[in-house]
Amino acid sequence: MSRRMFSRSLCQIKSLSRSSGLAGFQPLLHNRPYATTRQPAASASSSSLNQTELAKFAAIADSWWDAEGPFKPLHIMNPTRLAFLRSTLCRHFGKDPFSVRPFEGLKFVDVGCGGGILSEPLARMGASVTGIDAVEKNIKIARLHADLDPVASSIEYRCTTAENLVEEQMKFDAVIALEVIEHVADPAEFCKSLSALTVTNGATVVSTINRSMRAYATAIIAAEYILHLLPKGTHQWSSFLTPEELVMILQCASISVEEMAGFAYDPLTGQWSLTDDIGVNFIAFGIKNNL
Repeated sequence: MSRRMFSRSLCQIKSLSRSSGLAGFQPLLHNRPYATTRQPAASASSSSLNQTELAKFAAIADSWWDAEGPFKPLHIMNPTRLAFLRSTLCRHFGKDPFSVRPFEGLKFVDVGCGGGILSEPLARMGASVTGIDAVEKNIKIARLHADLDPVASSIEYRCTTAENLVEEQMKFDAVIALEVIEHVADPAEFCKSLSALTVTNGATVVSTINRSMRAYATAIIAAEYILHLLPKGTHQWSSFLTPEELVMILQCASISVEEMAGFAYDPLTGQWSLTDDIGVNFIAFGIKNNL
């Protein structure tokens, strides 16, 4: 991303902090381009679970690794998501972003891992990965696919929730929840769990969709009803969070948001790219504060 784009992003996020009353929020944006055993089922009493959303994704779980199926947008977006993760996490942990395995020695959890399309490349980049999902069918598919690759087979997949891992007092260097928070029942409690799983000075990364009219037009009307990129009913606009809301929720959970970027989809090329525009899809990188 260019210096101009980063400057605009910085101004945007500072504006968010002022409008949200977060005087102590000082985001850091860096002028550097982005580089590209079986467990019991999760408890239904876990506070952030949304049973309707779980049923929705269970119904299409068989399609996780079908690059032309209902998860096609995530497959296309994945390299861009990984570029952001590689850049921010390598910078934070002092790792070489140009290394083949830059996350060697780090322990990650992929919350809401689905069929493992994010967990697998993270493992190939050297991280010790735990992938969790509340849909048992997703976990079964993730395990079957990971077993096809000796590196990916090291991933620990569990059908459980972030809340359950907190009860087990598990901790991770980086807690990653991409395109998940808009599907949970209680985003604030969910973020508290993410924070509890993150070691002090560790990283928490969350991506979601902005509750804007532009997001309604593109992520729902266009993507679900016109272009048919997603099954109808995949998203509920009222469940989206604005960047201001996500910053506040994470701040209350002792996560200081340091960097934010947008994802832009080009229907002409069918590709995603990182941008300073956080009006629709966006991703936030935060650091767990000392308690």
